[in-house]
Amino acid sequence: MQRNNMKKIAISLMLSLCMLAAAGAAEITSLIPIGHTVGIKMNAEGVLVVRLTEVQTGSGAVCPARSAGLNEGDMIVRVGGTAIDSNDSLQKQIALSAGHPVEMEIVRSGASQTLTVTPCADKKGVYRIGVLARDSMAGIGTLTYVDPETGAYGSLGHGICDSETGVLLPLRDGSLLHSTVGSVQRGKAGEPGALQGEFAADTEVGTVRENTESGIFGILTDKTLYDRLESVPVAAAGEVQLGEAEIWSNVEGDTVQRYSVQVIKLYPADDEYGRGMMLRVTDRALLDKTGGIVQGMSGSPVLQNGKIIGAVTHV
Repeated sequence: MQRNNMKKIAISLMLSLCMLAAAGAAEITSLIPIGHTVGIKMNAEGVLVVRLTEVQTGSGAVCPARSAGLNEGDMIVRVGGTAIDSNDSLQKQIALSAGHPVEMEIVRSGASQTLTVTPCADKKGVYRIGVLARDSMAGIGTLTYVDPETGAYGSLGHGICDSETGVLLPLRDGSLLHSTVGSVQRGKAGEPGALQGEFAADTEVGTVRENTESGIFGILTDKTLYDRLESVPVAAAGEVQLGEAEIWSNVEGDTVQRYSVQVIKLYPADDEYGRGMMLRVTDRALLDKTGGIVQGMSGSPVLQNGKIIGAVTHV
């Protein structure tokens, strides 16, 4: 789901990966690797300011939001004392202001603060403050693992961020949907490519409870995704070695395949970008199909010597 620059080296691609990270992971000794795509729908806790815009009024262009001190990347959570959970609820409260100043509670860099904004009427008489906001996101990603004892899963290996502001989307609620891969936009140097997934809103297979820098986490409610799969050990960081490994991924239809890769570099635990290792894709079938790693494959589990060692995160 995340766009990143792709660098081609000979016929292979260089990949950065993160180690598995989840609450309580230290106590978990085995998990079921999955590698199947899912549709991901998330609703934000408030609305995210993606862009500040000018409002065209009868006396010229103004931006009340900018004048009040609002920034791109801020989360609007309350207006006039009313909780905001969608773009529609935001617009309703702005309309009810009738152009009078209103207090707006926002969250910026994790801290709450209150601003006062004075909406203005555009040329059609509609009250606006000059923001383009986002209240939800949807896309496709790959399930990394599930704990068969609890149904708890991890996916993506990176958080879901707004594509324009880069802000991690604060989660109100979310769901996973059954997905199949219809086609692939092949990746090439400078263009990461993407899986073209298909999913329907009435095929929920799980919940999304956390959106973190290490991935999304929740509970799988559809056990058919893993009831025929076996648990494998989770490797300790010191067990990961340079050399042969494999990734499990669903790049066509409804089938998960295993593809060969090589671990070519290990990063220290305090790496500033949070990387655990770097891989080179060596599997000709995967290179021919996708060009390497493409968007939608984030979360594909990485295994070495029969143990889970991480998940694909960035190209």
